[in-house]
Amino acid sequence: MSERIDLIKELEWRGLLKDCTDEDGLRNHLADPDNAPRKIYAGFDPTADSLTIGNLVPIMLLAHVKRAGHIPVVVMGGGTGLIGDPSGKSAERQMMTPEIVQSNVDAQEPIYNNILGQIQGPAHELKDNNEWLSKISYIEALRDIGKHFSVNMMMQKESVKDRLNNREQGISYTEFSYMILQAYDFAHLYEHEGVTVQLGGSDQYGNIVAGSDLIRRQTEDRLWRQKENESPDSNVIVYDEKSFGLTAPLVSKADGGKFGKTETGAVWLTANRTSPYAYYQFWLNSSDDDAAGWIKVFTFLDQETIESLTARHGENPGKRELQRSLAQEATKVLHGQAAMENAEAAGKALFSGDIGSLDEKTMLEVFASITTTEHAKADLADGLDMVEMLKTTGLAASNREARDFLKEGSVSINGEKIDGDSKITESNLLHGSFIAIRRGKKKWHMTLWK
Repeated sequence: MSERIDLIKELEWRGLLKDCTDEDGLRNHLADPDNAPRKIYAGFDPTADSLTIGNLVPIMLLAHVKRAGHIPVVVMGGGTGLIGDPSGKSAERQMMTPEIVQSNVDAQEPIYNNILGQIQGPAHELKDNNEWLSKISYIEALRDIGKHFSVNMMMQKESVKDRLNNREQGISYTEFSYMILQAYDFAHLYEHEGVTVQLGGSDQYGNIVAGSDLIRRQTEDRLWRQKENESPDSNVIVYDEKSFGLTAPLVSKADGGKFGKTETGAVWLTANRTSPYAYYQFWLNSSDDDAAGWIKVFTFLDQETIESLTARHGENPGKRELQRSLAQEATKVLHGQAAMENAEAAGKALFSGDIGSLDEKTMLEVFASITTTEHAKADLADGLDMVEMLKTTGLAASNREARDFLKEGSVSINGEKIDGDSKITESNLLHGSFIAIRRGKKKWHMTLWK
C-alpha cells in the first residue's frame, strides 16, 4: 500500500488550516494504514443557482481530501436550505419554496462534479440532506436531537447574539434551530455513511463542534441504553470511532476589501454567471500580496513550484508571472484547459486589438462589461461619419475632440487604426452584428447593429 499524502500538512502550508477539534487525533485518524479511506464532508447552502468564489474554499478542501486518498462527500443543503443559516446575516433570509431550493441544488451539482471529477483518487459522493431531514418528525427532533442541546450554549453563538442584541432584526425560532439541523447532518452521516470528519470555513466552526458534540452525546446515550437493556439491541449501532472537525480561514484581500467582489458584482462558479474570460481576468488583476496567498489556496500547484514562482516574481514583478500562473491554474480547475486557453487568448486579443480573430461567444464574453449601444444596420448602407460616431458613443465630447483623436491616429475599428476620412460600413461588421470602436489603448465601446 502506497503512503498517503499528509492531508493536515498539505492544508497547513497552503494556509487552509485554522481550527481543528483534535489535530493530533485527526492526523492519526487519517494516517492509520489499517483502515479504509476516511469519508470527509462539507456542506453547501443552495441560496442561488450557482455558488460564489467564496464557496470554492471548502470545495478545494474536499479536492485535497481526494488527492490524499480519502473520500470527499458533498452535502447539498436541500433541507437546511429551506431554513437558512443565520451566520453572517443581519436579518432573516427570505424563505424559498421547495421547488426553488431543489432547482438550486440541481444547478449547483455540476460545479462539484467538474472540480472533484478531474482529480485522481476515490470517487466523490453527493448527498442531499433533504433526504434525511424531511423524514424527521417534530417529536423525534425534540426527543432525539434537541435534548442534547443547551439553549444557553446556542445563545452564545456569535450570529445569534448579534441578532438578539439588535431589537429591530431579532432572530426567529426557525433560524435559531439551524444549528441543530446542521449538527444532525453530521450525526446522520456518521451513523449511516461512516463519515467521521466535517470541513468548512472558520465561520462554521461552532456548527461543526455542535455536530461532533451531538455524535458524542448520542453515542453515550446508545451505550447507556445497551447497558440498561443488558443485551445488545440489534437495531442500535454504536461506533467507537471519534468524529473530527476542521476549518479553513475565510479568504480576504490584503487591502481589507471584500474577496470575490468586482465592479460588476460577485464572482460566480458557473459560466452563465461569470464567464471563463471574466474569471481569468479576476485572478490576473489580483495584487502581488493577494496572488502570493491565493495561488496556494485556489490551485493545485505544489509547494516547490509556488515558491519558485514567488521568487521569480519578486525579482521581476513587472512580468506578473505570479498572477498569470494563478489565473491559468485557477481557471483550469473550474472551467478546464480549453476554456482557460480561450480566455487567455481573448485577453491577448483585447490587449493587442486583434478582436477580429475571436469567435462570437468569446467576443461577447470579452465585451460583456463594456458599454454597448444599439444602432440601425440600415444606417451603414452609405457609411457613417466617424466624427459623429465618436460623439454618439461618448468616446469624444465634441466634433473638434473627435477630429483630434482621428488625426492623432488614436481611434481604431475592430482593432485596426483609422484616419479622419474613414467611415463605418457593413464591411466592418463582426459576426454580422457588431463593431468595436477603441479610443486610445483601453477605452472601448461596442456597437450592436440591428
